[in-house]
Amino acid sequence: MQYKSTRNSGLRLEASQVIAQGISSEGGLFVPERLPDIRGELSEMAGLGYKELASKIFKLFLTDFTDEQISYCVENAYASEKFGGEPVKLISLPEAAGNMHLLELWHGPTCAFKDMALQILPYFLTVSLAKSAPGREAVILVATSGDTGKAALEGFRDVPGTRVIVFYPQDGVSPVQKRQMATQEGRNVNVCAIEGNFDDAQTAVKKIFTDIKIKYALSEHDFIFSSANSINWGRLLPQIVYYFYAYFQLCKGGKLAVGEPMNAAVPTGNFGNILAAYYAREMGLPIKKFICASNSNKVLTDFINTGVYDRRREFYTTSSPSMDILISSNLERLLYALSGEDSGVLSGWMEQLSAQGHYDVGSGLHSKIQELFFGGCCDDSATAHAIARVWNNDSYLLDTHTAVALDVYRQYIESTGDISTPTVIASTASPYKFVGSVLGALEPPCGSDEYENISRLEALTGTQAPVQLKTLRDKPVRFSTVIESSQAAGYVLKTLGIGE
Repeated sequence: MQYKSTRNSGLRLEASQVIAQGISSEGGLFVPERLPDIRGELSEMAGLGYKELASKIFKLFLTDFTDEQISYCVENAYASEKFGGEPVKLISLPEAAGNMHLLELWHGPTCAFKDMALQILPYFLTVSLAKSAPGREAVILVATSGDTGKAALEGFRDVPGTRVIVFYPQDGVSPVQKRQMATQEGRNVNVCAIEGNFDDAQTAVKKIFTDIKIKYALSEHDFIFSSANSINWGRLLPQIVYYFYAYFQLCKGGKLAVGEPMNAAVPTGNFGNILAAYYAREMGLPIKKFICASNSNKVLTDFINTGVYDRRREFYTTSSPSMDILISSNLERLLYALSGEDSGVLSGWMEQLSAQGHYDVGSGLHSKIQELFFGGCCDDSATAHAIARVWNNDSYLLDTHTAVALDVYRQYIESTGDISTPTVIASTASPYKFVGSVLGALEPPCGSDEYENISRLEALTGTQAPVQLKTLRDKPVRFSTVIESSQAAGYVLKTLGIGE
C-alpha cells in the first residue's frame, strides 16, 4: 500500500513516510492509493476483540510495518489500564423515536475520542521515523479546538525523539480543556494560546508546515515537522477501526445481521471523524447514511445542502467548542475521492477557498454528496434541550457535542422517517469536560467555578466525574503565553532554540 497526495496524484510514498511527514509538501493531504475491500471478511472479523480488529485493519494500510511492529503499537496504545478494559463502549438508548446506540469513545486518559488515535500515533510515529528519517527529532505541531491538544500532549509526553507544540484559541475552548493543556506535564511539551479562533490557529500551523525557509532551518538542526491533527493519516487511520467495532457489537447484540446496514451520526467540525466512517464504508462496512452534525457554525450543513462551501460568515463561540470550525480540512479528502481523484480540480477549489473564501463543487458532485450524507445543525438552546431530554428520559448524561449529534439524528428521522436502521452516534467526550454547559442544561443557572460545578453535577445525577478532571485544580499552571497568529512561526523557532 502506497500513498498519494490530494494535490499531487502522481506522488507515491510509503506509510512510514506519510506518517512522519504529516502533510504533503505542496499542502495536500495523503490518501491511500486504493482502499482494501474486506466485504468477504466481515463475518470472520465480527468475533475479534478491539485490539485484534485494530491490528487486522492496520496491516492492510501499514504494509511497510512488520507484524511485530504493529502488535507493539496496538498493545501499548490500547492497554486496558489506559481505557479501563475495551477502549470503547456501545450503549443503547431506549428513546421512543429512533434506533440509537451511543459509541462512547472517551474512556481514555484525556476523556475525549481523540485518545483513540492519539494514544497510538506516537507509536506509529516512532516506528515511522526509524524507517524514514533516522536521527531526526520530530516536531509535532498541533492546532486544536480543545480535545486534540490535550490528547496529543498526553500521547507524546516524554516520548523520545519528539517535541510537541500546541496552539489553541484563547477564548475558544472550555475552561476544563484550557486547564488540561495549561497544566500538562512532560519535558518535551509546549502550549501557546492564539488570539482568534481555531481557524486562525489551524491556518497558522498549515503555513508553518509549507514554509520552505522554516523547513530548511529545522533540517539544519536535525528536526522534522509532523502533525497530530487529523490531516496526518496516522491520526485518521485508527478512527476507522471503531466504526467496524461498533457494527460488530450491534451484530453481537442482535440489532442487525452481518451485511445489514447501519447509519453513523457524527458531531464534526474538521470532518475527520465522519471521514473515517466514510472510509470504513468504502472498505465494505454496510453504512447506509452519514449524518453530519454541526453546531451554529454550520458551514458543513450548508455545504451538504447546497454544494457551496462558504467560510465567509459569522463565527460563533458555542457550548460545543471542539466543533467551532469554519475550515474543515478533511473535507478535502472526501472531495478528492468523489471527484475521481482529480488533483487539479481539487487544488483549484482549495486555492479558491484560500483566496476568495468559497467554492462550488457543481451539481454532479453535490448529488453524490447528498446520496451519502445528511447535514443538520443544532444551536446551543437545542443542545441543552437534548441533554435535558435524554437525562430525564434515559438517565444518561450527554456532553454538548454528542447532544448536537443526537439532535441532528432527530432531524434526520423527521426528514426521512428512517427509524428502523440502527444508528451509531459517536459520543466524543465525557460530559464533565463541558460541565458548565451540561449542568446548566439540567439545573440553571450554574456558577462559574468549574470544580464546584463538577461536584454539583455529580450530586445531581449520581454520576462520577473522571478523576483526571477532578484533580486538575491542584495542578500548577505551566503554560500561559498568548500570541497573535502571525507570531506562531517565530514562537515555534524560539521554542526549538533555533530562533530569536
